Amino acid sequence: MLSFIRSDIAQLTAYTPHPGGASGSPALSSIAMDRLDTNECPYDLPSELKEKLAWTYQQLIEANRYPDGGHEAIREAIAEYVNESLDKPLTAANISVGNGSDELIRSLLIATCLGGEGSILVANPTFSMYGILAKTLGIPVVSVGRSEANFEIDLAAAQAAIEQSQNPPIRVVFVVHPNSPTANALTAKELEWLRSLPQEILVVIDEAYFEFSQTSVAGELAQHPNWVVLRTFSKAFRLAAHRVGYAIAHPELIAALEKIRLPYNLPSFTQAAAQLALTHRKQLLAVIPEIRANRDKLIQALSGHPALQVWPSDANFIYLRLVEPFKDDALTHLAQNLKAQGTLVRHIAGGLRITVGSVEENARSLSRLQTLLEASPSASPIPLS
Repeated sequence: MLSFIRSDIAQLTAYTPHPGGASGSPALSSIAMDRLDTNECPYDLPSELKEKLAWTYQQLIEANRYPDGGHEAIREAIAEYVNESLDKPLTAANISVGNGSDELIRSLLIATCLGGEGSILVANPTFSMYGILAKTLGIPVVSVGRSEANFEIDLAAAQAAIEQSQNPPIRVVFVVHPNSPTANALTAKELEWLRSLPQEILVVIDEAYFEFSQTSVAGELAQHPNWVVLRTFSKAFRLAAHRVGYAIAHPELIAALEKIRLPYNLPSFTQAAAQLALTHRKQLLAVIPEIRANRDKLIQALSGHPALQVWPSDANFIYLRLVEPFKDDALTHLAQNLKAQGTLVRHIAGGLRITVGSVEENARSLSRLQTLLEASPSASPIPLS
């Protein structure tokens, strides 16, 4: 190991992106891959919007000039969109935009915990980047578990961790609403616990799947200046290729994030794509009811198989596990064989997270899953209708 690299970084396990882009491309595979592993929208931007974006690049964007470093226009547009579901309107001063939510998570960690100032609390299984980003910055991660029955946070363990004399103390609590990979939204009991946390603890509520769940805590931000809501354009808005995330929070916290973020962090083309998506949001979000309906059909179909345990979902993906006596290596083989047959899924936390695809993708993947499960003595056909 090179002597100047931190020893903890050398031992860190990096986030592993699943095959996408070139490695998931039909051009590089003998079969077309159904990419149900990264919770993207199954539908690309409509061609007419791509044409508008191309026109913007050709006619309005000067490639030799830096982008709008203050993100003024996009912050105003995001605030207008967020206000559609709020009683008390926010302004651009409540919004910070990042190169994906990951950049905002990193900035929040720098603003609160860097230099031995604090540690973070997570409830696993959850989005792994909270822990990974904290560890890259040398910030301790305190982990608690979740119920095996419904994946609710172990609140007793979480409260005990908060009350325990940590060195450094817990300064940030991260939750996803609904959680990934388990797809469950925060319960009333979990929300009440978050409301009870002291003001010196930052509560980060990641609402990456807000458009699918239609449940949000953004309306409570005025009462909780120590809360921040994260959202993204990568899921419902179909802009995963552009990497746009945003934070909604008290203006003081937003000002701190603006100090920390790198200058010109969001390319002009990306800002134009996000603004275009917001302008045409009714058109883009019109597929949400279809995706939710397809999700429910997928859950119903898979729940009928005796080898599978499937949980309810408030997002655009589902989470399942193999029932006993199947072991985790059987799940590994199942995920690998699904990939070999043309379906990519995420093997995580002892289960499979499966994105809701198009009707055709779902049908193909259900058929492949049934074929692979047929060898089991308890197998029975999965209905595809």
